[in-house]
Amino acid sequence: MLGFLKRPVVVTADINLNVVALTAVGLLSRLWHLAYPRAVVRDDCWQYYGAVPLWLTFDEVYYGQYISFYMKRIFFLDGSGPPFGHMLLALGGYLGGFDGNFLWNRIGAEYSSNVPVWSLRLLPALTGAFSIPMAYQILLELGFSHCAAMGAALLMLIENALITQSRLMLLESVLIFFNLLAVLSYLKFSNSQKHRPFSLSWWFWLMLTGVACSCAVGVKYMGIFTYLLVLAVASVHAWHLIGDQTLSNVCVLCHLLARAAALLVIPTLMYLLFFYVHLILVYRSGPHDQIMSSAFQASLEGGLARITQGQPLEVAYGSQVTLKNVFGKPVPCWLHSHQSTYPMIYENGRGSSHQQQVTCYPFKDVNNWWIVKDPGRHQLVVNNPPRPVRHGDVVQLVHGMTTRFLNTHDVAAPLSPHSQEVSCYVDYNISMPSQNLWRLDIVNRESDTEVWKTILSEVRLVHVNTSAVLKLSGAHLPDWGFQQLEVVGEKLSRGYHESMVWNVEEHRYGKSQEQKERELELHSPAQMDVSRNLSFMARFLELQPLRLSKDDVRLATRLQPLAFLQWRMLTAKSDDSEHKYSSSPLDWVTLDTSIAYWLHPRTSAQIHLLGNIVIWASASLAMVVYVLLFFWYLLRRRRSICDIPEETKCCRCIPTLLEASSGKCKDQAGIAVTPGYSWLRWVLAGALCAGGWAVNYLPFFMMEKTLFLYHYLPALTFQILLLPVVLQHVSDHLCRSQLLRSLFSALVVAWYSCACHVFNTLRPLTYGDKSLSPSELKALRWKDSWDILIRKH
Repeated sequence: MLGFLKRPVVVTADINLNVVALTAVGLLSRLWHLAYPRAVVRDDCWQYYGAVPLWLTFDEVYYGQYISFYMKRIFFLDGSGPPFGHMLLALGGYLGGFDGNFLWNRIGAEYSSNVPVWSLRLLPALTGAFSIPMAYQILLELGFSHCAAMGAALLMLIENALITQSRLMLLESVLIFFNLLAVLSYLKFSNSQKHRPFSLSWWFWLMLTGVACSCAVGVKYMGIFTYLLVLAVASVHAWHLIGDQTLSNVCVLCHLLARAAALLVIPTLMYLLFFYVHLILVYRSGPHDQIMSSAFQASLEGGLARITQGQPLEVAYGSQVTLKNVFGKPVPCWLHSHQSTYPMIYENGRGSSHQQQVTCYPFKDVNNWWIVKDPGRHQLVVNNPPRPVRHGDVVQLVHGMTTRFLNTHDVAAPLSPHSQEVSCYVDYNISMPSQNLWRLDIVNRESDTEVWKTILSEVRLVHVNTSAVLKLSGAHLPDWGFQQLEVVGEKLSRGYHESMVWNVEEHRYGKSQEQKERELELHSPAQMDVSRNLSFMARFLELQPLRLSKDDVRLATRLQPLAFLQWRMLTAKSDDSEHKYSSSPLDWVTLDTSIAYWLHPRTSAQIHLLGNIVIWASASLAMVVYVLLFFWYLLRRRRSICDIPEETKCCRCIPTLLEASSGKCKDQAGIAVTPGYSWLRWVLAGALCAGGWAVNYLPFFMMEKTLFLYHYLPALTFQILLLPVVLQHVSDHLCRSQLLRSLFSALVVAWYSCACHVFNTLRPLTYGDKSLSPSELKALRWKDSWDILIRKH
């Protein structure tokens, strides 16, 4: 029974020394002097060009402030992507003992001793280093030679822009890592499908593909492009699987369900998990609260929660309320009135009602309070027991401080002449009676008898006489309106918009019938013993870009919901003005732009995001060559001329795309090709490498947001992978003699030597550890558009 103890336990392992070596040199290139410079690489660092101060861009300060928020558990919202990338950076800070106490907006600030710079930059550096052996393995899984795979990895190793971006507290290298991991995992899964379907390794690589895709999306919304690429390739493979007559119907169904679970369900659950963990970590009120709904703010510790905690849940007749606009654009604001009236004549010559102004005010103020009144009674206090207001009830809203009724009539609004003016009614004893009845429409009701609830209910106020809806127009009133936001009455026939929706934020039960006592009551806070919590899904949905226009709805019907949400975030127009270092996608391919990241305060040492121009130009050329060859071969195949053999028409000794040996076989043209070389391999390499470049580059032409050079790095990575593919194809397939192959190999070695020389030349601008003279800096300005900084003393 214990016989197995008589034999030694032996563990064998295959170790690819190429992978080990590539990992080692990758770590060395990314981790060397990682804590240098010990200064914030950031927006708004001063540079001096002569006597003129210039602004630096691109910033560890951008992500650093979010790391501090995580350390202090303060809520924040970053529109550039989901929180997973920020949490990874915060993990580095946590492991380094960072307490979050650092002022990230000080110009030219040096990191204080409590900031673990090395730890904060460690994760981007590690992901940048591990991307190098992954590039090697991807080309092996595609079936190309070790030489081609090693070439791809070495190109990644010496690409200056990739090194720079991975050595700072930035997320592009993390995104690239998960992009490559998703592609590698899928290739591993696809190759194991040929021999061991449903095996442990088969499930591992399939599940890892889904996890990597979700992590890529979780780091930045740009990750959706690679995710969609993997889904497209997987869909094509699944389509061929369905047509495989050797598989039973049950087996095909199991294959499809496994892929759906791994590539659709797991990414969705992971995406939810990122936000779930984020909301658990950042539970305290912070500077970004104001852009969230009242219900969301009330769910955070401190801030609005301290004001609204314990408020009455049900709005009743006599309730004192503040009404916040749900749309919150251009800024969050509350329904407001004051003693001032509309001018008799506007600047354009139109007349007004000269009634009391009603606006939307973006600050807490006692003039934001309104009293919900029953039109059939005179009292302005809550009965005992309270009579709740329900959906469909007709109410009057009385301004708390002036006791005038909310009113609208057939008079044009001051800035929106096609809408009605909204005012508080002043009786001038003229033929303009008050029209102050409003019907309550609870938009998110579950039944037609639902009670109006504090914070939770989203309501529209529909004017009984004119059927106009109380709406925030978003326009700023002139000086006579104190630059506050215009509120109008919008006809229902013009359609629904979130600017018509309001919710009760602060709420108390009125107790004072007399005006002076009521004013004192409005100035004092009210606390009651009732609490409410917002569910995770409600908070999650609020963090997504769900406010859709008609065009958005049409687009959403053509895209997956998750993909549509990501596209909304990606294409959102930036509110920032044109940035000094912004660029267009056309500038990226030719490397006509650079970004100055850091300048030493005393010497000329500096760090720039600047690519290896030999690699960038060669990668672009390889893309053109691949596309031309692909379409040339495709046309010839239509004429039944197979320049590249089908997988099954090559040597029978080659059952998969992975196997290769030193032997040779010949295609129909009589050209010797590497065993395993097939049309399917050529197409798959193009779909993943050329397709990866296309999906990560072309969408930027449709984006209105401010763009920078680093947005091109994920696309560049796929282009670098394609370069050795094209070189091996030229060597193996187009060079028809050994002499040509030898000559071509010599040219490749010379070309790579040039790339190494460029890397070494630009190295001072990549690592920033060497001060160059003005003449040396001028010599590095190979293009006039490169903003290399020369200090003049």
